[in-house]
Amino acid sequence: MNKNHSDTPAITDLVEKIRPLIEYTQQLAQEAEKLYALDVNAIIKSHDCNPDRIEHCLDGILDFCFDEKMLLLFKILCRHYYTIDPVATSEYVYFYKDMWDNGD
Repeated sequence: MNKNHSDTPAITDLVEKIRPLIEYTQQLAQEAEKLYALDVNAIIKSHDCNPDRIEHCLDGILDFCFDEKMLLLFKILCRHYYTIDPVATSEYVYFYKDMWDNGD
């Protein structure tokens, strides 16, 4: 298999062009983690069983599960929610797999 070395500068140029977007996305995930951590901790600490509140939080966190800290919050909240609604929780796990699991 021949690699076309003329593609290397084009790829490097593309990476440099999208670097600010990647950095912004990472910063956004860090800010989201701070906010969602407060919500998750409050839900866990208060033993909140409100499915609307929990699912709203899971929906928001799911968008950022490319980030390890957000994935950890997702797992923590799923473990809590599983005791309340195992079927809904398993659906969220499938949502995660569809969005973020690359099969590794």
